[in-house]
Amino acid sequence: MKKLLLSLATAVVAVMSVQAQNCTPNPQYADSTYGVWPDTIVNFPAASANQAYSTDLNFKVPSEVPASLAPNPSLVGAPINGFSVTSVAGLPTTYQYACNAANCSYAGGANGCANVYGPNAIAGTYNITINVDVLVQVPFLGETSVPTSFTGYKIVVGTSGTIEQVINPILVSPNPATDVISVDGITASMKASKVEVTNVEGKVVASKAVANASNFNFDLSGMKAGIYFVNVTHASGVETVKFIKQ
Repeated sequence: MKKLLLSLATAVVAVMSVQAQNCTPNPQYADSTYGVWPDTIVNFPAASANQAYSTDLNFKVPSEVPASLAPNPSLVGAPINGFSVTSVAGLPTTYQYACNAANCSYAGGANGCANVYGPNAIAGTYNITINVDVLVQVPFLGETSVPTSFTGYKIVVGTSGTIEQVINPILVSPNPATDVISVDGITASMKASKVEVTNVEGKVVASKAVANASNFNFDLSGMKAGIYFVNVTHASGVETVKFIKQ
């Protein structure tokens, strides 16, 4: 299973600027063992040849080598001292990436994120390979570098209309909330399919399918106080808004 699990938390269209955005690791994934969001099933949000592009990748570095990522069985369970993203190959020539840590290097067990961004790209499908170096502590041998590649990702750049231009972003109100929240700003052109509320562990605590409605209310009376996330799944990916339940 050569896919690192990645929430590209949501695609954000940057019309006025194509500079890298300052990303912050999403706390929704802090309690995960390891992963990258979204995975290769959800994949990168679509891009438009007529718009600038910007989206965040979120990942959690495993603290030990899991069986699914071990190049040989002897490394399963070995401590991971560090993890570095060495390249993201296959991006459109106008796109770049920038991590929230120097040299895209992270300690074992750390949360991280990277911003993929760029101006107009030529229409087409771009197959992406994420290359990393994992520093593993091998018993009796010391630290060794294990190169690993993750494939199956892609960015589809359409000729027009494949990205929803977020002029009025999705809003959750009130925030903080006590009994009920309202989710506003979902437009027909987003082609949204569902709206979910998840807790900090990523567990879905409420969900609604999107039909013709553009605004949704969620009853919070049965939820404990704490941090939650509204996740709107639409044609360009998943947009996440954090809120607090008092």
